Order: sequence, then structure tokens, then C-alpha cells
Amino acid sequence: MKRLVIMIAATVLGGLIAADADACTGISLTAKDGSRVVARTVEWAATPMQCGYVVAPRGHEHQSYTPDGLNGLKYKGVYGYVGIYTEYEPFVVEGVNETGLSAGLFFFPNYGEYAPYDKASSAKTICDMQFVSWVLSQFSSIDQLKDAMKTIDLVTLSSKIGAVHWRITEPNGRMVVLEVVNGVPNFYENTLGVLTNAPGFKWHLTNLNNYINIEPGTEPDKTIKSGIVLKSLGHGSGNLGLPGDFTSPSRFVRAAFFQTTSPTWSTGFETVVQAFHILNNFDIPIGSQHPMAEIPKDLPSATQFTAATDQTAMKFYYRTAWNSNIRCIDLMSIDFHRVKYQSHPLDKNQVQPVEMVKVH
Repeated sequence: MKRLVIMIAATVLGGLIAADADACTGISLTAKDGSRVVARTVEWAATPMQCGYVVAPRGHEHQSYTPDGLNGLKYKGVYGYVGIYTEYEPFVVEGVNETGLSAGLFFFPNYGEYAPYDKASSAKTICDMQFVSWVLSQFSSIDQLKDAMKTIDLVTLSSKIGAVHWRITEPNGRMVVLEVVNGVPNFYENTLGVLTNAPGFKWHLTNLNNYINIEPGTEPDKTIKSGIVLKSLGHGSGNLGLPGDFTSPSRFVRAAFFQTTSPTWSTGFETVVQAFHILNNFDIPIGSQHPMAEIPKDLPSATQFTAATDQTAMKFYYRTAWNSNIRCIDLMSIDFHRVKYQSHPLDKNQVQPVEMVKVH
């Protein structure tokens, strides 16, 4: 069992990091009617992932893995939730529970480090890849989570794979980032609402100062020496210098710019659509991360899915690399007391549907 668990972890986590695909990008928006929306991308450039969504009811029995096997913390769900997993069903990376609390996992390689696993404490140990499920099933607020962190040990399944950090958001708009460095959990209030990957969250905030000159709009004509008039070669010249590559620092800056310059839409649904439009800018075309000889087959994009949650209307939206149509799970239509635990693939068929237009 131990070898099986580590192989699963190495496939899910190690494959992501080895493929330089730990490129998750998260944003948040607020509508005029007060609706709160959090949205993010998930990348893996190595192979097509088998992703699905789970519906977990209240009272569902969970148990975490440890490096020894399936002998970690056992707990029953206080709240029901909906979430998306990657490759392995217990590894939920993004979701929302019936109280509107949202949680998401983002890779944090080379900078995060958990405390060593203590076999004697296996009964209170949670694997990092199952942390989102624990949060969604147990809590309705960030403060509750902070108190409960004192009662658990958070570990990785193998020291050969990198760490992750998390974004937790209440429906009232409060968001925190949780990073474990040198074995110590650190919570950071995230009033900006943006998250990517390494380095740490506080470093990304400092790095924004390097882009103080970036602004929306087009620069006016400027006359320089000898009467030469400089004109913008296109709209948006105030954005010159905005980084366009897919590294984590550049994506953080770009996400912060697009989010803070976005218009405020009237409703939650309009805001969800805007979030998808913003995250279009973070789709990673396949091949951009690989030498030509190493481009994976049957993978149209490294951005394998994008998800958005309207925490006010309690609706969970997603689209995938194979089907760019937006799909929605309405949590208000689910009776989490009676519903059975279930999981389903994000795409029954990994084929982009095309609506034919008839011309008469």
C-alpha cells in the first residue's frame, strides 16, 4: 500500500512539476449586486489528465493518506461540497461547500516545506493533496480553519515531490493564502485576490512594485526633439512592459492588472463570464513549454481546465481543454443531506462540440 500511495503521488504531483506545468492562476471579482466570484486555471503539460468532479454529502466518511498508506485522519463531513479532482479521486484541487466557502490548491515548488511525517501521529495527519476536501467538509469560515490547524499534522506523501499552497475564500470576500514554510503554517490576508505559484505570496506583492508604470488605456501622442511626433502603434500602449510569459511572477502581475482594470458587472453571472474572459489570457498553448520532439500527443492545451465559483449564487462553473463550453453545477439544487457521494468525469468525450450554423 505504501508503494502504491507514493506512486500515485509521484504521478499526480511529480508529473506536474517535472513538466514545468505548475502554472495555476487564480483571480477574484465582485459584481455590483455583491456577488463574489473566484476563478482559476489548472495546468499539466505532460499528458492529458483524467479529471472529474465529486459531490460529497454531509456525513460522508473521509480518511487521509500518509506516507505509510491509508492510515491518516478519519473524519465525517459536516458540510457537503462539490469539487474537481485531478487524476485520483481523493485529490480535490478546487471546490466550494454548501456554506459558500471556497478552497483551491496551487503548486508551490521549491519554496514550501512541511514538517517531517511522524508515524506516531498518523491518526491526526492529513496529506496535502487532501487538504481541500478537509477544509470544504469541515468549515464555514477561515477562523474555524485557523483554529483547527493546531490539531492536525500536514504532510506530503513523498519528499521527492514539491509542496503546494492554498487559497481559501469566504463568500463575504475575505480571502487568505496558506503557505507552509519550514514546517510552519502561515496565513496571509489576500485583499488583492490573486494567486499563482512560487515564490511566496508576500514576494509576489512586493514584485508588483516593479510595474508601477503599467496603466490601462493608450498613451497620448508625444513630441520629442526635432519635432518628431511619437504615436502609439495600437490601443493599449499604456500596457507596454506588462510581462507576457507563463512564469509564475509574470502571471501574477498580469492577473493583477487584468483583474483590477476589469469593469464591475451588474450580476454574478456576468462576472463569471468576465472571469473566464480574463483567464483566457492564461491558457497555455501546447508546445510552448516543450522542445518540438517532446510535445505530448492528444493534449490541445496545458490548461486542462478552468473553474469559476459564484459564491453568492452557489454555482460552480468549469470548462476544459477539450470542451470550451461552460458547464455549471448548481449547489442550491443539491440536497447534501440526502445526495449520495458520487464522481463523474469532466468530459464524457474529450471532443470539442461545434454548433453548426445553417445558412438559408
